[in-house]
Amino acid sequence: MASRPIVPQQVRGITGAEGVAGGAVNKQTKKNAAGDGRSRRALGDIGNLVNVRGVADGKPQPHRPLTRSFCAQLLANAQAAAAAENNKKNVCVNVDKAPVPDGNNAAPKRAAAAPKPAQKKPTAKPKPVEVIEISPDAEDAVQVKEKKDKVPVNNIDKKATAGEGSSKKKAHSLTSVLTARSKAACGISNKPKEEIVDIDAADANNDLAGVEYVEDIYKFYKSVENESRPHDYMHLQTDINEKMRAILIDWLIDVHQKFELSAEALYLTINLIDRFLCVKIVPRRELQLLGMSAMLIATKYEEIWPPEVNDLVCIADRAYSHEQILIMEKTILGKLEWTLTVPTTYVFLARFIKASIPDDEKMENMVYFLAELGVMHYESIRYCPSMVAASAVYAARCTLNKTPTWTDTLKFHTGYSEAQLMECARLLAFFHSKAAESRLQVVYRKYSNSQRGAVALLPAPQTLLAAAASV
Repeated sequence: MASRPIVPQQVRGITGAEGVAGGAVNKQTKKNAAGDGRSRRALGDIGNLVNVRGVADGKPQPHRPLTRSFCAQLLANAQAAAAAENNKKNVCVNVDKAPVPDGNNAAPKRAAAAPKPAQKKPTAKPKPVEVIEISPDAEDAVQVKEKKDKVPVNNIDKKATAGEGSSKKKAHSLTSVLTARSKAACGISNKPKEEIVDIDAADANNDLAGVEYVEDIYKFYKSVENESRPHDYMHLQTDINEKMRAILIDWLIDVHQKFELSAEALYLTINLIDRFLCVKIVPRRELQLLGMSAMLIATKYEEIWPPEVNDLVCIADRAYSHEQILIMEKTILGKLEWTLTVPTTYVFLARFIKASIPDDEKMENMVYFLAELGVMHYESIRYCPSMVAASAVYAARCTLNKTPTWTDTLKFHTGYSEAQLMECARLLAFFHSKAAESRLQVVYRKYSNSQRGAVALLPAPQTLLAAAASV
């Protein structure tokens, strides 16, 4: 940087001895200023933080070669440290997928996370040094500094970040640790996961089984079962009560057995009766007529050869005429708007029994026994058909001591957990325990027969009865 001479200003208004003295002072000031280049150099280097060296003959020397050699040495040291770090790494990392490090300060920490061999000492990485430029050629110095700062980021930081991704362990939260300890204490973590069995695999070649559509069919049944489900109606009826309904259903089960009708027809008959009682008040003298007409409709819908009207007149001991039965049949269809295709309890029983593996004959008879006890009593009307069917399967497994009581396969196909079925299953177990001493003995006698495995003679599960008593 060139220095420019300082022209002293003349002092105005000084004369005589003062002027002579002032001139002497000015001469001395000039002499000192010419001999001491630092005084003028300070004016040209305002803002520098270090003392400037190399000033000769009143002119400062920038020492450009020394500054560049010092920066080149820093650059060489950084490259040597990066090469040493690359040779020590034993794990290959993918630099393209590694995240870019956030700033220069993250590079030393991430590089330290990579595995290091024990036989050699790692070369100490030079710390970033703040270089104060004293050269007037500021552009060259800034470029050198930028190169020095970029070397560790490109050569070390990316690989250190990639190595961190492979060696960094996942941190566990306090909640996950407590949950794992609770499961270990209860023995849940050691329980092997049960596989869901494909219950339709045996029917793959059976075209009538509809294996391709059966899952969708039952999903549809569960979505619409509440549309055709009867609600609590007994408070609307003025001439009949729950006990009268149970007597009617018990008699219809006996008629159904004598005519040897299908199970679908029985459950549809009960569904039609309950739905009709929800929309119309029926006097006591017409309750049996309602049951006969509902069975006639159900058998026409489900059976190939339904019973004739005269057969129903005879079995009712001619309490009602031929014309009365047909008029009631027409009234039922009108009130229900001819809606007969509904998912009854039997529709779900057939599927859920199949999901209970092994579905032996004794297990099947027990399920049907509990289901018929359930639909005969008015208390079960508050549960949807699928829940009554699933609870019958659960209570039957408890009665026959099947282990496990509820499997993942049953939970998958029924859509209910063991806790959801507990209330309805306790009710069915209670009906089972009271069946032998009840006045309505048709269902009990039906399933006490050896042809049906005499499942009614088995004691009700004490686990469910004890739970019901505690509630």
